[in-house]
Amino acid sequence: MTSSLNGKVAAITGAASGIGLACARKLIDEGATVVLIDRAEDKLRSLCAELGERSRMLVVDLLDGPQVSGLLPRILDVAGDLDIFHANAGAYVGGAVAEGDPDVWDRMLNLNINAAFRSVHAVLPHMIARKSGDILFTSSVAGVVPVVWEPIYTASKFAVQAFVHTTRRQVSPHGVRVGAVLPGPVVTALLDDWPKEKMEEALANGSLMQPQEVAEAVHFMVSRPRNVVIRDLVILPNSVDL
Repeated sequence: MTSSLNGKVAAITGAASGIGLACARKLIDEGATVVLIDRAEDKLRSLCAELGERSRMLVVDLLDGPQVSGLLPRILDVAGDLDIFHANAGAYVGGAVAEGDPDVWDRMLNLNINAAFRSVHAVLPHMIARKSGDILFTSSVAGVVPVVWEPIYTASKFAVQAFVHTTRRQVSPHGVRVGAVLPGPVVTALLDDWPKEKMEEALANGSLMQPQEVAEAVHFMVSRPRNVVIRDLVILPNSVDL
């Protein structure tokens, strides 16, 4: 096992599955202690038993504002410190605006934007005080290239990109790095809303990535020397033409 993150503590939201879980596995493999944050208590308990002594769990409903604002003391309680915070949790909604459900939009926007921003607000003072830390967002290529069949999701990721770029400049004088990984289509539960024919086509032509490939990119970002920041890392299946 390599140890590029030996002794570091990371916390990842939405860590019970998909990209979040793949990132947790990768960072643990690289020597970090990882706090897995999710609402799925039974799944977290099972995963931590599998992942071993450098995994921790926090059961949090990210749509509950006070719970999110109270993240930092709970992270410190279970892990003792915080070096890397990965705002990964998110939801996906696609389809035509005229046929959409604004109540479904609200839930996705609250998770992708409000919960993510609030979670970063909760942990930033700790990193600023210690003059070191990494804040990472799971964004999307849809945050830089508007995708016609997912306008609400695209809008949420444009908001994430704006937050990343402005917050990074605010906190860089304090030694805190802020960046985003922007994947193209990844095989996760977020794509469950995709039309069946679109999913079958993507699987057949190799235009979907696996979560592990995103996790490798995340590790690259947080393991760079402290004098550089990977502000945006776009990772796409080779057959995606964007």
